[in-house]
Amino acid sequence: MANEVELASLDLRYQGFRLQQPALEGRLLSSMAQRGIQEPLEGVNLSAACPSGREGQAGLQEVKVLLNGFKRYRCARQLRLATVPYSSLGQDEAGAILSLLKTSNNRALSILEQAAFIAELKNVRGLNVAEIAAELSRSKSWVTMRLGLMVQMSEPVRQKLFTGAFPVYAYMYLTNQFMRMNGVQREQIQQFVLAVSGQGLSVREVEQLAHGFFRGPESFRQEILKGNLALSLDRMRQVPQSPDGCSEFERVLLGDLELTQKYMQRVMGKSQQHAKLSSRAFHAQSHLLTAGILSRSPAFVDTLKHLHDRNGQA
Repeated sequence: MANEVELASLDLRYQGFRLQQPALEGRLLSSMAQRGIQEPLEGVNLSAACPSGREGQAGLQEVKVLLNGFKRYRCARQLRLATVPYSSLGQDEAGAILSLLKTSNNRALSILEQAAFIAELKNVRGLNVAEIAAELSRSKSWVTMRLGLMVQMSEPVRQKLFTGAFPVYAYMYLTNQFMRMNGVQREQIQQFVLAVSGQGLSVREVEQLAHGFFRGPESFRQEILKGNLALSLDRMRQVPQSPDGCSEFERVLLGDLELTQKYMQRVMGKSQQHAKLSSRAFHAQSHLLTAGILSRSPAFVDTLKHLHDRNGQA
């Protein structure tokens, strides 16, 4: 049941758990100016110690911690509203967060917002994966996948995503296409996100730059890190996006080169895991295979150099 509460009384500690969407917020502001707030803001009421009273004894006061409705809150401030409709989702923070997540489709929580709240339940509120999955009627893999998103996300990247400086869809594309499949490290993802954030780029433009940054030459990567995004995008647009720009033989070779790059990265990464490479059978077979690869490596590298030089002159 919703009650009118003072706007200034709301605690915003979870504001960083919700994505900011300036365009959507602008439309909401216009709607609220005409029709007011259509749905109550939601949170949890908590008891907190208040300063000592006149008799020197500390008391308790109720704190309304906001969980859902931050866009409405910011719009209400712009409209100088003194009070807003508000309802509580539970008796404690963990219960209220679970209630929010149970109906996240109705409240349009993105996958990153879900991940942030689930990480809060596990890391701060002490619930384990099985408990969270049971409470939400979800699989443990559903919970684990969202926890993994937060683990691989650095704090600077999180700030860019949740403040709307970098498109969420593009970040999901990066992690799926590059970090998981091609062995790109978290630090490299952070470099790229920080370099292109806040530039008003479309998702398509971000994806184009990502291909050049993670698969292109070092010179291209440095141009992006220096902020020369317009020049980098212009160079990417000169590359035909359609496979019809290449012959069948050329397409096959491009595929072979992409696989070569991928498996080179995989071999380098796995070869460093010495504790997992201990059987005599592995050492015997690996020794034969590496000898064959090493015997061909000078000719292979020389061929790549000639191909690279010809491509640069074309």
